[in-house]
Formats: sequence, structure tokens, C-alpha cells
Amino acid sequence: MSQPTIDLDHAATTALDPFVLEEMLPYFSDQAGNPSSIHHRGRAALHALDEARELVAAVLGATMREIIFTSSGSEANNLAIKGVALAQQQRHKGRHLITSAIEHHAVLHTVEYLQAFGFEATILPVDRYGLIHPADLQAALRPDTVLVSLMYANNEIGTIQPIAELGAICRAHAVPFHTDAVQAAGSLPLNVEALNVDLLTLTAHKFYGPKGVGVLYVRRGTPLLPQINGGGQERRRRAGTENVPGIVGLAAALRRAEERREWYVAHCSALRDQLIAGVLAGVPDTQLNGDPRQRLPNNANLAFAGIEGESLLLLLDQYGICASSGSACTSGSLDPSHVLVACGLTPEQAISSVRFSVGKDITAADIDVLLTLLPDMVARLRAVALPYREPESTVSVA
Repeated sequence: MSQPTIDLDHAATTALDPFVLEEMLPYFSDQAGNPSSIHHRGRAALHALDEARELVAAVLGATMREIIFTSSGSEANNLAIKGVALAQQQRHKGRHLITSAIEHHAVLHTVEYLQAFGFEATILPVDRYGLIHPADLQAALRPDTVLVSLMYANNEIGTIQPIAELGAICRAHAVPFHTDAVQAAGSLPLNVEALNVDLLTLTAHKFYGPKGVGVLYVRRGTPLLPQINGGGQERRRRAGTENVPGIVGLAAALRRAEERREWYVAHCSALRDQLIAGVLAGVPDTQLNGDPRQRLPNNANLAFAGIEGESLLLLLDQYGICASSGSACTSGSLDPSHVLVACGLTPEQAISSVRFSVGKDITAADIDVLLTLLPDMVARLRAVALPYREPESTVSVA
């Protein structure tokens, strides 16, 4: 008989909310028109698209014209970075980009791509908690800086950046500022005016919406070259027939996430704290990664000295417990997490780390199951890791 699943990998993806599915269903069948068609089915699809755009704009404190729907967070990040950088180059503004060492690969690899075409990049460091210091951004800005891209909250360690302060620095220098806010929806405020951002990325499947649909906010007046060419969809900024069911689902999920944000933060924070305290007390020589206070309410990233995180994940999976060793987009990689290494962890410490991320349907009893199983699992793995020796002290916190 299979074990019941305890999903502690919500940072990778979330299950589709039944309410969101109900909102989406008509647009797969009865109302499956193309928004570009002029007949009644096309007009119905266009109306649904407009309603979704209005909902998203309302949550972000933006206007409908500033919302672009995409296929994913990765596409939205690509459009933001390439679109602004190339538009700025076309205007002879410069070729200098700024990002950080702990960004998602959808940002870092996009910056690397532009470097192959003559752009320069400054990669800001972070402290041991994964925080970017505003003074480092201030010092890195140059007259030819055309874009700054810094994430709102880290997907691996959960550290929340001082985005409003970083954005204010960019605004004072008239440099467009993009934030990857994929992990933030449902947990953190998203008002683009308060955050001082010019571009902001979201993806639906991180807040109980469907996979395969994202959104990019672009402040009016921000230069942007389209990266997918073809038709005139999304005000000629992103060609391709719109994914109407997905977009409807994204908007419904975002509205629902915003409405229950206060409850969600309290619920997840309690579970996160229970998990962290229980692991640090129950498993010797364990370290919390990321900022102990400025972190997402659902994130607990822990390093278990003397083991490999992948081995622990396999043991947990035998008991129906899902967790992760880092970003879902790099699972299977043998390299240590670039995020943890940037925070000063050794490769061995990084490889020993596991990310647990809770969600709306997780209970305290689920966390108790994990805390009951973990000490023995870690002890078994350490027993076969010959160089490991039990420390004299109990626990340490980064």
C-alpha cells in the first residue's frame, strides 16, 4: 500500500486550486474561441482576456496596458531582460546590466546570453543570509547601466530582498528596475508603486494556478523590444495566440492568493517555524540556510552535515514526503547550488542541504511526521558516510 503524500515542495509548484479549475473549464470547450476572431466566440474569449488583465492589474496596482501574458516565468524574465536591454542598446543608452549571484537561472542565463552579444554584467554579491546590500547596488551603477534585475524573494533559501529600497536607488538614477517575483505571490505585497519596480515577473503555478502561463508587468514608458514576433497580440509586445484558459486561471489564482494572503502567511509561518525548530532540536549538526527573519513564510532550507541531500530526498520519498535539494529547474544536477555557494557555504555544505516548503493544505501533524522520521534517516545516512563524526555540540544556526 502506497504512503499518503506529504507535499513539502510547494516552492517547486503547487496543485491547481479546484476553484481556479472551475473558472478555467468553460474556455477549454464551450467558450474556446480565439481572442483575435471577430465573431461572437472570439469576442467572448477577448472579454475573458480583458477581465483577467483587469484582475491582475488591480492586484499589482497597475493599469491593464502594463500587463503582458506569457507562457511562463522564464519567458517573462527573458522578455524583461532581453527586451529592455536591446531596446536601450538601440537607443544608444549603453550595454551594462546588474543582477545578483543568487538569481534564478532564467535571469542569470539570460544575462549570460546577452554578454555573448557585447553586453557587460555586474553580479552583486550577497551576505551569508543571501541579502543584497543597497550600498553595493549604489556602487555598481554606471552611466551606461541600462537595466537592474534583482529577485524579490529567493526560491531556494527564501530570503526576502529590500526591493523597495533597491528600486528607489534605480529610480533616482533613471535606470529600469526588474524584479523576479515568482516566489512572492500570496506571501508578499505586490503593489508595483510601493515596490518601486518598472518590471515584475509572476508565474501562475507557484500560487495554485495552472502551469504554462506567466505575466510580466511593464511600467508605461519603459523601453521594450518584443522577443517573440508574429501577430499583434499583447499590444505587439508578445506574439502568439493567447492561452485563454491559462490566463483566466492565472487571474483567478492571483486574486484568490491576494484575498487570503494574511491567513496564508500566518498558516505557513507557523508550520515553517515548527519545522525549523523541530529539525534544529532533533537532528544534531544541522544549519538553517538563509535569513532567519527576512524569509518567505513557507520556506525552510537546512543543511545536514555529513550527508548528501539527494540521498535524504530518496529516503523521504519512500515515506511519501516530497522535498527538494534546490531549484526544480536544476534538479538532477550534480553541481552544488549556486545560491548556497554565493552565501558562503562550502560545496559539501551546499550538497547536504534540503529545501522544505509548506503550503495551504499542510498541517502541523504533517510536520510532526517529518520530524519523527528525520533523525533516524539522517543518522542512517551519516553511518555510511565514513568521514562524518558526531559533533560534541548539538545544533548551529547560520
